[in-house]
Amino acid sequence: MLGMSANSVSYNEQGSVESGVDAAQENSSIPASISSGGALKKLVYVYLVRYAEEQQDLALLSISTFQRALKDPNQLIRASALRVLSSIRVPIIVPIMMLAIKEAATDLSPYVRKTAAHAIQKLYSLDPDQKEHLIEVIEKLLKDKSTLVAGSVVMAFEEVCPDRIDLIHKNYRKLCNLLVDVEEWGQVVIIHMLTRYARTQFVSPWREDAVFDENSEKAFYDSEEERRVDQSKPYIMDPDHRLLLRNTKPLLQSRNTAVVMAVSQLYWHLAPKHELSIITKSLVRLLRSHREVQYIVLQNIATMSIQRKGMFEPFMKSFYVRSTDATHIKTLKLEILTNLANEASISTILREFQTYVKSQDKAFAAATIQAIGCCATNISEVTDTCLNGLVLLLSNRDETVVAESVVVIKKLLQTQPSQHSDIIKHMAKLFDNITVPMARASILWLMGEYCEHVPKIAPDVLRKMAKTFTDEEDIVKLQIVNLAAKLYLTNSKQTKLLTQYILNLGKYDQNYDIRDRTRFIRQLIVPNEKSGALSKYARRILMAPKPAPVLQSAFKDRDRFQLGTLSHTLNSQASGYLELSDWPAVAPDQSVRNVEVVEPVRLPYLRLVLNCFCVHVESVSESESKENSDDSNKSSSSQSEKSSSESDSEKKKKTLKNKKLQQQKPDSKDSLNYYLPPQIIQKTLNIMTKYILIHIVLSISTPFFVNCMCSLLHLCVFLACQFDAVSWPVHVSLQASSPVFVPETSHELLHRMTGKGLSAQYRFTRQPCIYGNSMVSLQLTLSNSTDQALENIHISEKSSTGQNIHRFNAIERLEPQASVTVSMGVDFNDSTQAANFQLCTKEDEFSVSIQPAVGELLLPITMSEADFTKEQGKLVGMNESSATITMMPENVSSQSVNRKVVSVANLGVIPSGQENIYRFAGKTVSSGSLVLVSVALKDPDAVITINTEKTVMGSMLLRQVKTALTNSGP
Repeated sequence: MLGMSANSVSYNEQGSVESGVDAAQENSSIPASISSGGALKKLVYVYLVRYAEEQQDLALLSISTFQRALKDPNQLIRASALRVLSSIRVPIIVPIMMLAIKEAATDLSPYVRKTAAHAIQKLYSLDPDQKEHLIEVIEKLLKDKSTLVAGSVVMAFEEVCPDRIDLIHKNYRKLCNLLVDVEEWGQVVIIHMLTRYARTQFVSPWREDAVFDENSEKAFYDSEEERRVDQSKPYIMDPDHRLLLRNTKPLLQSRNTAVVMAVSQLYWHLAPKHELSIITKSLVRLLRSHREVQYIVLQNIATMSIQRKGMFEPFMKSFYVRSTDATHIKTLKLEILTNLANEASISTILREFQTYVKSQDKAFAAATIQAIGCCATNISEVTDTCLNGLVLLLSNRDETVVAESVVVIKKLLQTQPSQHSDIIKHMAKLFDNITVPMARASILWLMGEYCEHVPKIAPDVLRKMAKTFTDEEDIVKLQIVNLAAKLYLTNSKQTKLLTQYILNLGKYDQNYDIRDRTRFIRQLIVPNEKSGALSKYARRILMAPKPAPVLQSAFKDRDRFQLGTLSHTLNSQASGYLELSDWPAVAPDQSVRNVEVVEPVRLPYLRLVLNCFCVHVESVSESESKENSDDSNKSSSSQSEKSSSESDSEKKKKTLKNKKLQQQKPDSKDSLNYYLPPQIIQKTLNIMTKYILIHIVLSISTPFFVNCMCSLLHLCVFLACQFDAVSWPVHVSLQASSPVFVPETSHELLHRMTGKGLSAQYRFTRQPCIYGNSMVSLQLTLSNSTDQALENIHISEKSSTGQNIHRFNAIERLEPQASVTVSMGVDFNDSTQAANFQLCTKEDEFSVSIQPAVGELLLPITMSEADFTKEQGKLVGMNESSATITMMPENVSSQSVNRKVVSVANLGVIPSGQENIYRFAGKTVSSGSLVLVSVALKDPDAVITINTEKTVMGSMLLRQVKTALTNSGP
């Protein structure tokens, strides 16, 4: 209920396929007036989707238009065309849809690939026979590194092939690391999928001898013989298991309720028991939301509270009922309070229940009485107190309260009937005033079951019932017959005639159940010639001791369903529900999740091969021309030939020397350095070989071949990259420049009070990190404010989170009142997620975290204004974020704009030939993605535009730049 189906399709997005719709209107004879507005064009899409099955000719006429739109340069148009095409449910176009999905899966735009993932589910619902082909597309999209695609492709995986766990192995760690940056509904889907995956790949962490050392390497090298005696060895948590728990923990702070609920169920099903307490506060926080959210959350808390009472005992007041709560919310809170009740808190809970009994909500009051009965059953110390309180409720004016009290008292009296005969007598006296059928039937059952404890009162009650038998409800009549039969067996002298009278009345009753019961009882207790041997055991049958009923929570058995699912809410298995598997006894091979890292190869090596071939062609050309000249000068003397040969040898030496220099130094005119993987190199060589052979045949003796080699090389690289555009793109290396502004502000890492005299501060140096190209450089200042020296100050190797951290060398000794400055590097993976680690001394460990600002995850670069405009044109649509602000008068100058932007983000200033337009460029430290910022002043407003593939970083940077430019002061 908290999730959203990925199959839903929206038709109100900007950038719809306008040109495609126009062509469809022409082909399908739709009036031209419809093309007057974009909104009406979208209505054509809706019409096609809705009526395609009924008017298949209309749908088929529009297919060619959508196919053309799939090639449009605008990514929004391509995505919209695919969305509409996949929504047309006509089986005849399934092959066209399959081809479109395969092409879109390799599109350069992550938004189009995301739409392809959505289309997979639609095609699978239309034609399940395409499953194998769709799995191939899913497998390719699972390798996609874009956060925009991850959630959608996992949803497609869950719909098409949820049992193909092998597709997740290689992508498991990537999905765990991307989880924080994925959009919210994608996070929900991924978390549920990873929960199922973890239950099949890791062993249970709920063992008593568990050791939670996720950095221990011992588990990686266990032999087969050691695994056979696994029971004798302590449990060590798999590092991938810990990675999942660690990367989902920050999502407990999400604003989306479904995300918090998904993480909570993941911890409930996967985390060690001593770590479950971290989800408690997040779940309690959700109780402040809407009542629909409260209902789902309270249901899950009710299930958890049965097994883990200690989780929610500190927050018991959060479950007190409020007057504004709906009845179903009140009932769930009662259920939770009942589950949390123990010897220490029962007095407080019973006082709360006394107030609830007086509620005007009759259903809630009745549920409260049931809760009191459950508390009395579960906690024997308060059974008598609860019984006395329920007896007092028998004099309540509300019939519903009295009736429910009688029913609960009846259940409680079955535990100790001999000690509560006074209560039975009191209930008999109130019998005439009780009109609710269930309550009257309960009293009659008690009279018959324990008639030996009230031998004088029970016959009198039967006498009164004989008078009103015909006016009673059916459930009451059945209990009157039972009471008469039991009194006939135990006190036949006083009740024999009454029993016969009641049996005669029941014999002619209108209800066939009562007539059948009467005939059975008569044959059982009144022996005659027709009676069989069964009448001898009448007393043992009717007066057999009954087991006391067990009052238990309605959520006791719901833990068989996964928390947060529809099946858990309904307490019944819903269609499409995937059960969680049991923990494996022995963990499967964890090496299946290892991913091979392929080092990139520089293109200059490829150019070297080509240059060698070019030099060889030049030498061949020169030798041919030399032979022609020698033929024409046969009359030359031998001395001239000797001198000519000597000059030739000198030329060859110079040629070889130039060739070596050319091999060592790339062409100075080429300002771009390409980095290509081996797959692209191989494809380039194959294509280039074919083109070289063609040119050899056509123009081996002309300079044309030599002159076109450079262009040919670029063409071959382009063609090779097109075959693998998504997996192996060609990246242009961006030259980093020195930072324009370096802030001197330091941030507190560890306070001296928390660190027992050790304090630490850090600042971002904005310089390239010497420890790794993907790391952010930081400078730490450690100070000792105590009167004793601190020894062995270092960063724990076991404490780093998902980020790669280069630790500083351990400081052996820090004298009192002394300070030391060290440097370190952190790979934040282009995310503002904090890097958590432990700063240690010889005696203590302190948990600290470094929270980076988005501007510190960049490096400044230099480029020309033309290159800036060109790259900015490529990063449009989903990759562009903009906002209009009102500038303060003191911020309008160029110096002020530059100073404020570079103070927020580590960007380089791009020279601009236009007034009132300021440009800044940088690249992300980890992935090297371009980040372009432009500020256009339009008095008195300013338009801020940020272009980058990292859409999340772009939106965060936009907010910070807006704040800097709108605030006055430095």
